[in-house]
Order: sequence, then C-alpha cells, then structure tokens
Amino acid sequence: MAGECSVDGAVAEAEFALRIHRGEGMVLVAMNWKGGPPPADFVGFALQYAEPGSSHYFDVKNRLTFDGNAGTTPSAGRPPNYSTMVAPIQKFRWVHFPRNADLPGDYSYRVTPVFMNPDGSLRYGTAQQAALALARETYPGELNIAFTRGFVSSQAFVDYYGQSGPLDTLLPMNADDGMTFKATHPKAEEAYGWMGFEARAAMMKLLDDAIADAGAQVGVVAFDFNLPEAVDRIKQLAGRVRVIIDNSDDHEGGAEDEAAKALEDAGIPVVRQAMGKLQHNKTIWVDGPTVQRVLCGSTNMSWRGLFVQSNNVMVVDGAAAVKVFKDAFEAYWSAPAGFPGTPAAGWQDLGLGDIDAKITFSPHGKSNSVLAGIGADVASARSSLFYSLAFLAITPGVIRDAIAERSGHDSVFVAGISDARAGVKVAVGSSNLPPTYVAVLDKNVPFPFRAEPTGLAGNVGTRMHHKFIVIDFDTPDARVYLGSYNMSKAADGSNGDNVALVRDRRVATSYMIEAVRMVDHYQFRAALKERKASGAGKLTLKRPPAAGEEAWWARDWSDPRAIKDRELFA
Repeated sequence: MAGECSVDGAVAEAEFALRIHRGEGMVLVAMNWKGGPPPADFVGFALQYAEPGSSHYFDVKNRLTFDGNAGTTPSAGRPPNYSTMVAPIQKFRWVHFPRNADLPGDYSYRVTPVFMNPDGSLRYGTAQQAALALARETYPGELNIAFTRGFVSSQAFVDYYGQSGPLDTLLPMNADDGMTFKATHPKAEEAYGWMGFEARAAMMKLLDDAIADAGAQVGVVAFDFNLPEAVDRIKQLAGRVRVIIDNSDDHEGGAEDEAAKALEDAGIPVVRQAMGKLQHNKTIWVDGPTVQRVLCGSTNMSWRGLFVQSNNVMVVDGAAAVKVFKDAFEAYWSAPAGFPGTPAAGWQDLGLGDIDAKITFSPHGKSNSVLAGIGADVASARSSLFYSLAFLAITPGVIRDAIAERSGHDSVFVAGISDARAGVKVAVGSSNLPPTYVAVLDKNVPFPFRAEPTGLAGNVGTRMHHKFIVIDFDTPDARVYLGSYNMSKAADGSNGDNVALVRDRRVATSYMIEAVRMVDHYQFRAALKERKASGAGKLTLKRPPAAGEEAWWARDWSDPRAIKDRELFA
C-alpha cells in the first residue's frame, strides 16, 4: 500500500488489532486486544518483518527475557539479543528501525500473540500482518523530512560503536575544537552515517547536488558551524555561494571564527551577524538550472547537531520555495535591521500544491508576530498533542501555557519531551500533567544493560534539540510546526529564526513517531535508574500472574491514561 501513512492488519480471526504507522526510516507498530482484556496467560507480542520483495521474515529482538528462560542466553561477551518469538515485547506499541529502510516497495510486518503454558513453554496465537512502504523521501521530489538518530547515549550506540573506542575518539569533546578534530575511532565513518541518519544524508546530498549543478547559486545561514565535512563542501562552491554565520557571544573566538576564515580564504563572501540576539537559522537554498531546493529545521552544521542531538531537517523542492528562502536571505544579508517589515517576516506559501506548507522568518514585529497564533493553535488540539521542544522546560510563555492547558483535558492525548539543565523532562504518554518528570542522564544502568556515554563535556543536558509540535496527527486536520524557532519571545521578536507549518498527515505521523520514540527512550532510561536505586535487581519479562498478582498488561486496562495510550495508536 505505497503512499499510506498508516495501515491496519486485516486478519479477522486474530484476537487483536494491528496498525503500523510510517515514520522516517522507522515504523510504529501498535496493537490493541479485541473485545476486552487478554487472558492471564498472554505474555506479549512477537514482532517480525520482511523487506520488500522478500518472503524471509527477520525477528525483531528484545534485550529482556523471562527469568530462567533456557536456550535463549546470548553468546559469551555479547549483549542480550533475544528473538521476540521467545522473549516477546510486553508493550502495546513499539518503534522499530528496519535495516535497509530506504528500499523501494512494501515492508511486511507480522505480529504474533504469545502465551505461556503452566510448564513455562510458549504457544502462539493467530498472527496479524500488514504492509507499508517506507521510502527515504517523504514525498519524492517535493518534500522530505529527515531526522538524526540522536542516540549517542543509548544501548544501540554502545553495542554498535561503544565497544570499538571511547567517545572522544569519535567526537570532539569541546565544540571549539570542531574544525581541527581528527577522529581515530576505527568505525568513525560508519558511526557518523548511523548517528547522522537521514538528516545528515539529506544535508550533504543537497550540498553535493549544488556542487554538481555548475550554474547553481547558493545561500547558507548557520548558527553552530564547526563541521569540516560541511565547510569543505561549501568551499567547493566558491564564486557562487554566500554565507551568513552567527557571531553572538558563544560564537566569537571559537570554531565559527575558524570556519568563517576558511571560507573567506577560499574567496567566499561571509557576513557575521547576531540580529537582536542570535542569527539562529540553519538554512540552505540552492537555485540552479537543475537543482532548486531548500533546507531548514533544527539541525546545525556541527558535530553536536548531527551526531549527538535529536534533530530534524525539512527539504523542499521547487522554484517557489527557493524564492521564499532567497528573499529572506537577501533581507538578512543587506538590511537586517529592517527585517521585521519585509515580506519574509510574514507567512509565505512554499508552493507545493497538494501539500499545504508555509514558512515565516523572524524577527517579527508586533503586527506580524506568530507566537500567540501558534499558542492558540496548540490550545485548539482536539485529539492529540505531541512535542519535542528544546528549552521548553526553562521557557515560560504562551506555548508552555497552551501545552499545560491541553494536558488538563482527558480527551486529548499529550506526550512530549524537553531538555533541562540536568537531563530531559518527559511528559509520558498522555500523562495529562505538565512536563515535570525529570529523566536525568545516567551512564549507570542495571543488568542486562550496558553503561552508556554521558556525552560531550559541558553538554550533558543537550540531547534533545528539536523544535516541533504535532497537533491532531490522526485527523484530517493533522499539522506540524517545525524549524529553528524555539517557541519563545526571543525567537519571535529578536532572533533570526524560522518556523514552518505543514498541514499533512504523512508529515504529522512522521513527527509523531519521532516524539514517541524519544519519550519511550527517556522514560525507560528513567525507569532503569529508579529500579537500580531501589535495589530491585535484574529486569525480566513477567510470567503469567500467580494468585494475588497482576498480569503485565493489567495497567493497560485499569489506568485511564494507559487505556488512552493503547487505544490511540491501534
């Protein structure tokens, strides 16, 4: 079913419903038991998937298993990695990253309910199955959403790359060393591809395509700017590129100065500016005979932006979008003091036809401010609200107030994440509470998990750098706000920034899944830390309950918030 954003399983005799949702290189698999709660001996779901054109199903893996589950112990020296056919997932949703996610065609998911007999053996119910096309580009040739992986502090990073060398052989520990850092990690190139994920690929492809289009003119606006692979590509555009780089206090005397000098030495015009406070845009436009494309989002051209933080980019093709970005660039370049009075400070359509997408650049004046309007739209959410907003936890104002107000409505599912000075704050799936749960980053985790790196010096809390809000993703009025704009008064009235509004279910679903996977990740990290602190011991899957005990799924049928979580996605 190519082109869909969500597809349902169609096996009528199965005891549960299945819905799979398309993300960017990832899939949200959601289940819901039919006709009431499952039986007490139900112990979870086995997940399998097949790549396009193949009938071979890979087992999705689980790090947890049943205590004493003979025959499933991993090889010596390897992390736990159990097939969900013997170590089922005890959740009603799961975000999965299929390998080779950019293959054309449908990925088929097969989900099987698993039951445990009194003797501890497993039996299997009727499976549900659904197929969905992923494709690297969201709308090929028109609009593409792409994310970084943002999981330098994760079990996946430790398993793939953490055993091959310390973090300081892969990333500079200080941002000011970015332009001179040389990696010595033996898997550096592979790791950068994994960490930067689709966002890095989209960003570098745009620069490479601009280089290849000899008649293209290019404009770049950068905030954090210390990544040699980006600077080196821009140097190859000498004679047809101009660059604006922030020069606020944090960017004087460091890597941004070095990057600016390297570009100027190559004959490239560079303007340094901070607008009212910051030149905070992260944009590229390419206007050429064969390439007419723009890029925006939250991703800085920096080590931290691509390889540490959770970030996103939006890439748009077409002459209309190029004109909008180019006009904003010219206003920044030639007359920044008058920017609030330019057309670029108003909402501008990106010219995508069937995709309703528009963007506005800041700083705004009082007459064209957009902050209050975004707040009012957030407060109008009727079905669901997902967000990932850097600095929300320390930024009072209309956006935080609107999220808190919606969180007080039982009918609205609210989940989101914000960074904090000591880690991240998480509003877990429809907690209907403001985002006050603090999940402090901690490298110490209990068995069967491995210690994780805490990250770059001085940047302990800066894991989550997105600036997006998803409203009513499951309705025809689904929409997303995204960009470099921090949903603050400074972003609206002082900084050079941008915020886009895209009304589209496929785009909204992609951002919803990104929010869900981050909330789940940090919620689980916090749960692990609490479990270790309590001395509860090894974490295992739950067997069927003995007399007086509750089944692992009991809360999903008793807690109103968990019920809402279970019902929304499937």
